Amino acid sequence: MITDKVAIVTGSTSGIGQAMARALAENGVHVVLNGFGDIDQIEQDRSALEKETGRTILYHGADMTRPEEIEDLVKSTASKLGSVDIIVNNAGVQYVSKIEEFPTEKWDQIIAINLSSAFHTIKHAVPYMRTNKWGRIINLASAHALVASPFKSAYVAAKHGIAGMTKSIALETAQDGITVNAICPGYVKTALVENQIGDTAKTRGISEEDVINNVILAAQPSKQFTTVDQIGALCVFLCSDAGANITGSMLPMDGGWTAQ
Repeated sequence: MITDKVAIVTGSTSGIGQAMARALAENGVHVVLNGFGDIDQIEQDRSALEKETGRTILYHGADMTRPEEIEDLVKSTASKLGSVDIIVNNAGVQYVSKIEEFPTEKWDQIIAINLSSAFHTIKHAVPYMRTNKWGRIINLASAHALVASPFKSAYVAAKHGIAGMTKSIALETAQDGITVNAICPGYVKTALVENQIGDTAKTRGISEEDVINNVILAAQPSKQFTTVDQIGALCVFLCSDAGANITGSMLPMDGGWTAQ
């Protein structure tokens, strides 16, 4: 059961992270949100989720490029809520460029947020999990943890790093009641992607349907987006008793992309 467990979900003020935070709260988990955005909107969303679910929902504005703020995120969660049982490393950014033109600062930012931040949250959370003999660590990877695309050197490197780190820490914690897994979505229909569909259609002079099937979902045999709710449901499953012996796994949700 996951009722009354305590979760930290990074990058959870919008999109995939927000959906996972909601799914966990709806299944009895107290959740600490994290991410950037309009502070009034964040507070409105936090309060609404708390009222809807009856769980304690907190917010911590840790900058995921700063190890000391990540440490405070974990320690303050344990102090306020009594434990840290679930870590969902979702915070991420993207930048697309030819390697010879790739800005060094963008490389550093992507590695810091997409890879190093997960290391820091796990490092500080695992002692609580070992003490409790129970823990769930879920890393949001990507199909790009398993395959590559051009012009995404930093993102692909970070996500491949997430895959290796997931497996390594899973082996370290396998006898401590802790599981460590990575969810690897293909394209997910978020507000950001929906905007990209319209913009691409205008730029290329084609229909939005053509953009979806022949541009964005070209690599996904199902020709269907993964939804944020599907990812949330998988997150809940991995945290449940049914997921207790799944560890060190890369779990694709990519419509068959990485099966090719």
